[in-house]
Amino acid sequence: MKYTSQEKGWILYDCANSAYTTVINSTVFPIYFASVITKDGDMLWGIGTSFATIITAIIAPYIGAIADYRGNKKRIFSMFLFLGLMATLLSSLTDIMQIMLLGYVISFIGYSGSILVYDSFLTDVTTPKRMNMISCLGYTAGYIGGSTIPFLVSILLLQFGANFGIDATLAVKFSIVFTVAWWAVFSVPLLFSVHQNGGVSYGKKPPYIEAFKSLSITVKRILKNKGLMVYLIAHFFYIGGVSTVIIMASSYGTALNLSTTQMTMALFVTQIVAAPCTYLFGKLCGKFGALNMIVAGIIVYICICAVSFALGYGLENGFMSVSAAEKLFWVLAIGVGTVQGGLQAISRSYYGKIISAEHSGEYFGFLDVFAKYATALGPLIYSLTKLATGRSSYSLISIMLMFVIAVIILTAGRKHLKVDI
Repeated sequence: MKYTSQEKGWILYDCANSAYTTVINSTVFPIYFASVITKDGDMLWGIGTSFATIITAIIAPYIGAIADYRGNKKRIFSMFLFLGLMATLLSSLTDIMQIMLLGYVISFIGYSGSILVYDSFLTDVTTPKRMNMISCLGYTAGYIGGSTIPFLVSILLLQFGANFGIDATLAVKFSIVFTVAWWAVFSVPLLFSVHQNGGVSYGKKPPYIEAFKSLSITVKRILKNKGLMVYLIAHFFYIGGVSTVIIMASSYGTALNLSTTQMTMALFVTQIVAAPCTYLFGKLCGKFGALNMIVAGIIVYICICAVSFALGYGLENGFMSVSAAEKLFWVLAIGVGTVQGGLQAISRSYYGKIISAEHSGEYFGFLDVFAKYATALGPLIYSLTKLATGRSSYSLISIMLMFVIAVIILTAGRKHLKVDI
């Protein structure tokens, strides 16, 4: 299968933005921030993340609507990319808490905005027939490059930097700068080779005014399209479950007194396993259809949650040893790796096939809203279940129910959905 320059450029941006997700959003920078702000650092980080998430959720459909006008996608993408890069770089130049937090919030908004437009470019860069494979290759590139190399560089700097006169603080700053450089360099192919092939024609009023009218029309279209509504609601539940597994995995293990080192290594293996499995997911879509692969991925997650519950329940009641639980955690990490990237990639491409390509930015904006609120809901359900029961293991049952609900919705609404795409 040969790939066009547009497809290659689009794929490489997954490699670019994954570095931000891993180093800035999930690992190195959050830990450093909490260490600098010795009191309530985690709380402030959580507040900043929540604020940035809410802002992006509010503006996502409007930004998508503006991007849909001919020639606007690249401009909007570039604006958010530049905002994200500069704000992330700003965070590396200071130890002042307020500036660090402000830099992170702005960088997260820039990152999220660029992802929104990037996803909507999928309908421009390839054909519906190739969409599943191209989307999976994007996630694969992200796992191979962005989620591993910048993370490994950061670990090496933190572990061995002292041998070269680089203390922990400077190692973090170098890691951030390296991440910014990685993000910028792998964005270049998209900036030069990807173009908006469709789009909405300009009306009598400027796009930022016309966009409001377009949004109301799109909402009515979504409500009238039963297949789209079924998919969006199901997507809300299972993506909420996926996000919760990603966000809460290490916290769940920590609550059960599993080794931090063991969990970190296991979760790193998840990234390694995810690369080839995501590619395989794309191949299998050609044989079984995207919707069937989505359902299969959700069922695997249901099994993962069930086993995770058994692990936690066994530890809490004393009939499973910590050593056995840690081995089982490795099995679960590998299991997550087999479906994590593939399910997200196929969800993106399936959605791209059932929406109007002309209004792809707008539609992906609404999908982003669903995903943001689902991401917020999952950990909240987890926490409330733990609060009500006093047991971490029971929280996994509540997350498993999110996946079960998604399967029920997709099965019950199957007659409204396109199966063989």
